Amino acid sequence: MSAKLETLSQNLQQHFGDKLKSLKLALGELTIEVSAADYLAVMTDLRDQATLGFEELIDLCGVDYSAFGDGAWAGARYAVVTHLLSVTNNWRLRVRVFADDNEFPSVDTVTGVWSSANWFEREAFDLYGIAFVGHDDLRRILTDYGFIGHPFRKDFPISGHVEMRYDPDQARVIYQPVTIEPRENTPRIVREDTYGDAAHG
Repeated sequence: MSAKLETLSQNLQQHFGDKLKSLKLALGELTIEVSAADYLAVMTDLRDQATLGFEELIDLCGVDYSAFGDGAWAGARYAVVTHLLSVTNNWRLRVRVFADDNEFPSVDTVTGVWSSANWFEREAFDLYGIAFVGHDDLRRILTDYGFIGHPFRKDFPISGHVEMRYDPDQARVIYQPVTIEPRENTPRIVREDTYGDAAHG
């Protein structure tokens, strides 16, 4: 671990103590995990404490762990992962928080801490169904307003539930059940019997 990351790690441990569920170094970057109950307070302190100084939220995304490790994952299914940057201290941090309820996943919004979280949280809500409590404008951002479900969830069907098409008779766009039949495409490779055999040139 570099001296800079060692300093950041010590600052995090000193400031948050037991609020850190884990602190790991991987690929030259620190990742901390906090509980949903502590999430907003920790994120606010990460911005406001001079020894941490994370002025920028550069990414926020949802994660569905239901099929992680070939389905051997035990624990909460949905997480929010945030990437923070401190320009002043020249270091980065990844923060992960799991939603407590798999049936209705939710965590606090951090739009009041970093306004850049707005569209990221809307995207995580749209694609994973993770609700951000306190968000001022939590609505779909990528899918259609009438879209059913959340397409990045591991149990969402590849073909979806409904399809949209223009109906010339009704002169409008309509929704209907999916007409695409599920299939598996396997590319056909044609090679000579002696392919790769050095003795046959």
